[in-house]
Amino acid sequence: MAGTSKKENQNIYILHTYPFKETSLIVEMLSKEFGRIAVAAKGARRPRSSLRGMLLPFQPLQATWSGLNELKTLHSIEWSNQFLSIDGDALICGFYLNELMMRLLPKDDPHPILYDYYHQAILDLSDHKGLSVTLRRFELRLLQELGYQVPLKNDIHGQTIHLDKTYIYRADSGPFEGKASAGSIEVLGKTLINMADDNYEDPLTEKQSKQLMRYLINHYIGDKPLHSKQLFMAAGE
Repeated sequence: MAGTSKKENQNIYILHTYPFKETSLIVEMLSKEFGRIAVAAKGARRPRSSLRGMLLPFQPLQATWSGLNELKTLHSIEWSNQFLSIDGDALICGFYLNELMMRLLPKDDPHPILYDYYHQAILDLSDHKGLSVTLRRFELRLLQELGYQVPLKNDIHGQTIHLDKTYIYRADSGPFEGKASAGSIEVLGKTLINMADDNYEDPLTEKQSKQLMRYLINHYIGDKPLHSKQLFMAAGE
């Protein structure tokens, strides 16, 4: 039937929850097949709710929901075959990733590859693998997957980026040789090439990639600051 809307046992991650009516929650989920969706978890705030202890972030879960409107109805949540433990600085990084997804990923816009990138980032955070590099890698993949242009191998004129040159990077156009101005950032050609090759072994590349991605993320999220930035500042990130 055309009106059938039930989605069963879908792979999801929970990005955010907030109260809804007296006993329920709105749950923002990242679904592998359906993108970011919002569901109503009815009665989830009741002490005896079967959903109460399941709505945890940073855990690969399976969910069943239904509905054709923007707000769907959650029917069930089940654990996957693994439980991930994220704490300390990795936990702060996880909150940052979730806030990025909430701010940049439109609702009901499927991105299966982005789900896989997010899943890998959460796995790396749970293993405490190079937290800074994990964030840079995900930030870049997120922007690229959402269609934002992040030129790394060629300048704005189409010329190949050179390792030994210094470039000015503008979010709305890309890298070029010239003088820095308001709304731009300076970055080495080697950093751009290393980022394109997913190589963050050079300490300077790690440092400059952080500066570049922070600049780009700030450009695309606009004037409203990220709440998780306060956590980073407290942790010295």
